[in-house]
Amino acid sequence: MSRIILSLSGGMDSATLLGVALSEGNDVSAVGFTYGSKHNPYENKASQALAGFYHVPYELLDLSGVMAAFKSDLLRTGGEIPEGHYEEESMSRTVVPGRNLIFISVLAGVAWSKEATEVWVGIHSGDHAIYPDCRPAFYYSMDTALRRGTDERVVLKAPFLHENKTSIIKMGHAIGVPYQLTRTCYKDQPIACGKCGSCQERLEAFKANGVEDPVEYESRVILPRT
Repeated sequence: MSRIILSLSGGMDSATLLGVALSEGNDVSAVGFTYGSKHNPYENKASQALAGFYHVPYELLDLSGVMAAFKSDLLRTGGEIPEGHYEEESMSRTVVPGRNLIFISVLAGVAWSKEATEVWVGIHSGDHAIYPDCRPAFYYSMDTALRRGTDERVVLKAPFLHENKTSIIKMGHAIGVPYQLTRTCYKDQPIACGKCGSCQERLEAFKANGVEDPVEYESRVILPRT
């Protein structure tokens, strides 16, 4: 059993990560972030619901002041959220500079302070195309940085690093992850749009597993790739 600080965004990846960590008998505490994204209120509500479902301690940290000057269409200060698939060039506008670099550093500090030995994050292969701080090279570098920066007290784990959303959902269904509580859409609206890259990737993954996504959408149509 490991003592883990787990990054819980409220999305299906981090929800599955939490389910997997607990199914392995670990001692888990979850941490979420407020950082000024358009979908922050909805994903934080989802992360709180997931923590309640699993009966794990949950802490919401406010980094909105730190990241107020960052440029990204994912943030409230940016432009419209693009629609389409993750692989399309327009989706690069949703990159938040250094987001995971900052989140993981903060999580390492929380872990060290709480005498936890591992930080878990839900980065996966579907993010590799446009998010540089989700790629294997970044993960291995950050693991080294955490080990050296904490005098080997804390290590970084990314169990889904080489998985995609289709395989993640398959894992989650096997252990009963409550996907109806999750939030994936990037837009600032209560009901998931179904058209942004995040929604499209999720809808495709559920379809590939032959199951219906339990959350409500404005549209469930898989958009053509350009």
